[in-house]
Amino acid sequence: MYPFFSILKQKLPEPIKYIFIILLILPVGSVNAQQKVIALYNGPVPGSEDWNRDEKKFFVKNPLNATVAYNVSKPTLTIFTPDTANGVSVIICPGGGFHVLNIETEGNRVARELTRKGITVFLLRYRVVHSLSDDPWQEMMNSMRDSAVYQQKIAQIKILAQRDLNIALHYVRENAVNYKIHPNKVGLLGFSAGGTLVLNQSIEDIKEARPDFAALIYTVYEPGDKSVIPVNAPPVFIASATDDKMAPPINSINLYTRWIVGNNSAELHIYEKGGHGLQVFPAFSWIQRFVEWIEK
Repeated sequence: MYPFFSILKQKLPEPIKYIFIILLILPVGSVNAQQKVIALYNGPVPGSEDWNRDEKKFFVKNPLNATVAYNVSKPTLTIFTPDTANGVSVIICPGGGFHVLNIETEGNRVARELTRKGITVFLLRYRVVHSLSDDPWQEMMNSMRDSAVYQQKIAQIKILAQRDLNIALHYVRENAVNYKIHPNKVGLLGFSAGGTLVLNQSIEDIKEARPDFAALIYTVYEPGDKSVIPVNAPPVFIASATDDKMAPPINSINLYTRWIVGNNSAELHIYEKGGHGLQVFPAFSWIQRFVEWIEK
């Protein structure tokens, strides 16, 4: 029950921990939201028709201590339906350097938290690079040692993954009635690499292709990035940590600055500690701030 389990890992006085343990066993809404999985494409997937790889899972001990998916070749949406839908929906794009998808800490756990608030969640499994070993995480880390090689390796995958997100956004809006959601209250939530997909979708030239709101969580946006933020960009929620070495907070500051220059709505949260994951106290409270931001 994220984030309560994270709290129990902190060095807190025992009485406080007992309080959180009590909260864990009290009824606080649906814990296991209804889920179903749908394929984004019927038949062969355009751009990867000849891929014959099977999607697999891998448990990353350090630093994630969580399960990731890799060799994703057939994009899907896992739908988390709340007991009482409030009409708002969010498509989650987990991170993973376009090599893996962090479907646990940046997917399932977040989805469960949002459904508690009545938000319908669609977890996107977008296409990633082909892993040549049974340790996709190490492959990714090795690839990142040379920025030029890494960018070249993921260039085509980023195009395919962006297409997957675009299809997912259209699907959710076209099927809004079926999921008891509002077609004009569809947001995107992206982590790290997934955040770059959300950013690109949010600044699409065609306004109808943009989400109604977006969240960019520890997303890379370099000072020299020439991406044009349109004057009517959707409202954006941004969060990161000062001690994030993979996506330093200057990325989030640049994003926030560029967003408000065009008189667009933006909210920025930078935590002192949290690293690339915002998994420590109080950084994991970003999700509560995100829900509050949506509600207002």
